[in-house]
Amino acid sequence: MKHIAQVIIDRHQEILELWEATVKKRIIASLYTNNIVLRDHLPDMLNDITDILLRYDSLPDMTKAESYQEIVANSTDHGRHRATSEAYTIDQLIHEYIIFHRTLTEVLRTHGAYTSEVGDLLKYVLETAMLQSCSSFNLSLQEMQEKLVGTLAHDIRNPIGAAYGLLEIIGREKDPKKIDTLRQMAQRSLKKSLTLTEGLLDAVTVKAGEGMMLMFAEGDLVKEVETVYQEACHIYSQKIRLECSTKEIKGIVDGTAIRRVLENLLTNAIKYGDINSPITISLKGEGDQVRLSVHNYGNPIPPEKQQSIFNYLTHSSGEKATPLQSWGMGLTLVKVIAKAHDGQVLLTSSEEEGTRFTIEFNKNNKPGKIRTHVFDNAGS
Repeated sequence: MKHIAQVIIDRHQEILELWEATVKKRIIASLYTNNIVLRDHLPDMLNDITDILLRYDSLPDMTKAESYQEIVANSTDHGRHRATSEAYTIDQLIHEYIIFHRTLTEVLRTHGAYTSEVGDLLKYVLETAMLQSCSSFNLSLQEMQEKLVGTLAHDIRNPIGAAYGLLEIIGREKDPKKIDTLRQMAQRSLKKSLTLTEGLLDAVTVKAGEGMMLMFAEGDLVKEVETVYQEACHIYSQKIRLECSTKEIKGIVDGTAIRRVLENLLTNAIKYGDINSPITISLKGEGDQVRLSVHNYGNPIPPEKQQSIFNYLTHSSGEKATPLQSWGMGLTLVKVIAKAHDGQVLLTSSEEEGTRFTIEFNKNNKPGKIRTHVFDNAGS
């Protein structure tokens, strides 16, 4: 089968381009995916098939080959990545493999390199790859849904706990003005828990590449940040500072989502930071842009981990959780929310300067409800 392998080697680029062109015509989800992500593991699969053809002449021998196991691994990864690609469904994933099979068969026949033995080998390999990808696709969606629901449920507990603590303080307080202030804070916390409950219901219907539902409306970012700051000061014993020289920053944002970003970053700063050092929240507005950051001292995040901790796939391999991995889903949602606000997340971390998470985002977005996406089309 070496001469057949050589045909695939010589026509490698042709096969990829033919497959890609056909996919873009027949699979709608591919229109939302750039060329690099669209091909993802396809070149590896072609190389593995070529290696099998170079080394083995029969199916029994092939199934024991290391390259065959690599195909299984590549197809598993392919399914996981399609689960984070916008608009993909399992039938479109299957269609990709069918098109790949037909494209490869057509090229081999055109160049007189197709035989029944080759047909059996390709059928076996691609059916196995398809099965692995579909299984991985479904498991990834299920895992994403469970993590979203778990994260939302955890976040719902925070405002309910804050309201409960405030009500206990009210029971001991005698100053009418302070009682009224505490009552308003408790009401805001309970209202926030109801909003998060709606998000929890939305998360149950998550599809490929999707995250939370956001509602953009006009609001005051200073007020949103101050609410989280005041609640955190009541909940945590660690000293927390707020740096904000502006009394008001109006914009069209999802206020609940921005509060969740700040709450996630604060929770991580308290959990991983130096308990004897203060945590600093900073809020600045410049034109249409806003910078919101949380800084703490403590053990730094290693440079090689500073990008991967934002990515859902990095923390979804089924491996035993590590302290860094436990940052995973919360920081993924921070990144998703920043991106939905046409922004980004920045991270600096060193032993001398401490750790600072900053989100830069646009405060003037289009009003209304949108569904976020777990990753952009570059696969970040």
